[in-house]
Amino acid sequence: MSTVVISFLCFLGVFVLIGVSSSMKAQHSNNDYLLAGHDIPPWLAALSAVATNNSGYMFIGLIGFTYTSGLQSIWLMVGWILGDLIMARYVHKKLRANTEKQNLLSFGGVLSRWHGTDYRKLRFIVGIITVLFLGIYAAAQFKAGSKALHVLFDWNYNTGAIIGAIIVFAYCLSGGIRASIWTDAAQSFVMIIAMAALFIVGVQDAGGLSSLFNQLDKVSPTYLSVAPTGLPWDNGIGVFFFILGWVFAGFGVIGQPHIMIRFMTIDNTNNMKKTQIYYYSFYIAFTILTYGVGLVSRVILPEAQAFDAELALPTMSQQLLPDVLIGVVLAGLFSATMSTADSQILSCSAAFTRDLMPKKRDDLLSTKLATAGVTLIALFVALYGGSNVFELVVFSWSILAASFGPLLFVYTLDKKVSEGLGIAMILAGIISTLSWKAAGLSGAFYEVAPGIMAGVLTYLIGSMITTPEEASTNY
Repeated sequence: MSTVVISFLCFLGVFVLIGVSSSMKAQHSNNDYLLAGHDIPPWLAALSAVATNNSGYMFIGLIGFTYTSGLQSIWLMVGWILGDLIMARYVHKKLRANTEKQNLLSFGGVLSRWHGTDYRKLRFIVGIITVLFLGIYAAAQFKAGSKALHVLFDWNYNTGAIIGAIIVFAYCLSGGIRASIWTDAAQSFVMIIAMAALFIVGVQDAGGLSSLFNQLDKVSPTYLSVAPTGLPWDNGIGVFFFILGWVFAGFGVIGQPHIMIRFMTIDNTNNMKKTQIYYYSFYIAFTILTYGVGLVSRVILPEAQAFDAELALPTMSQQLLPDVLIGVVLAGLFSATMSTADSQILSCSAAFTRDLMPKKRDDLLSTKLATAGVTLIALFVALYGGSNVFELVVFSWSILAASFGPLLFVYTLDKKVSEGLGIAMILAGIISTLSWKAAGLSGAFYEVAPGIMAGVLTYLIGSMITTPEEASTNY
């Protein structure tokens, strides 16, 4: 067995042990399995949220996109983080407080019982959307890991997905969300160390920063320009809408159950600002390194047509690093995929047992069986589904953001929404997102933006038509 494989397997073994060890603190209840009993310290919740957010999309999709498009790709994360930060001011603290007050364990519960209501139809719809699109999202993570293993070890494309699914299931079954959070924290450190190591070695191989930028400047006249190119509307208005679309993508973070659940688990609502400081500091540092590696890879691997750009990171690590560090980089990549997939699978498990079953199941066994079922479904999609990682993640993100984000935002403004209006907001978001993408307009204005705006507009129109008494029904 090669040094690379040994190094890689050792890190994976550590992650599994950390996850399984969390079972020693388990309280054998759904509240503990799905929300860790609301006792996660701020730094741990923050690192977990970063690892969950920075998935295979960052290691595979975003690096590949930067390799192809150049510095203009920076607007994806600038807009994303800005939008995330704006929404955090309104949502995080109120979400944490309401979760504990109403004893909410699933995202469907959050959106259907925010004011003490019992919107069963809305909850069922939220559960269906959660399982369907978070399942696709989790499959994309398994697919990302498979791509890396195929390049580095020449293993079958399916091998990585199978390994990832087995590992995720092992520690999710043992400790639920606490196992996910504990392993996320360890994975966060491996992720940033792996990215930093590859960036530093890559810059050295390119001859230093000055030489690196000289070589990047020769790729194309616009490669080092931050101005977006290739837009349908090639003017200032087109650039504005392109950037605004990614700000809306950041707004959509509040519609992602697997990320929001981290902020629901912290030990005290008053610790939310501290959690956010940890979260954004680590998030920004990791993003900068990701862009750096994407740019360096274009110099180290200049034959842009000769390979899949989404494989830039594992290919470059194989070319530049000693065997032990290749194992670390691959473990970092695999960590990113697992830290997101486990969270999504647990959110789907909660949706199955709390939102979709005719009678809410409070026993832990049912939740764990749901975890097994979701893992198998996500693995099946990863093995037999099409499309690339970037497309799968961006599409799933759009649907979840447009479906859930507007309704949660309206709730945090202390506005009342009837069940019918809530369902209309969700459907308007989905239909607008799908229609925009089908029309081929996503390149100019990311489809999540019209989806979110449609949901908010539906609320504004509905609130003018609905009388206060009707809106207060069931409150």
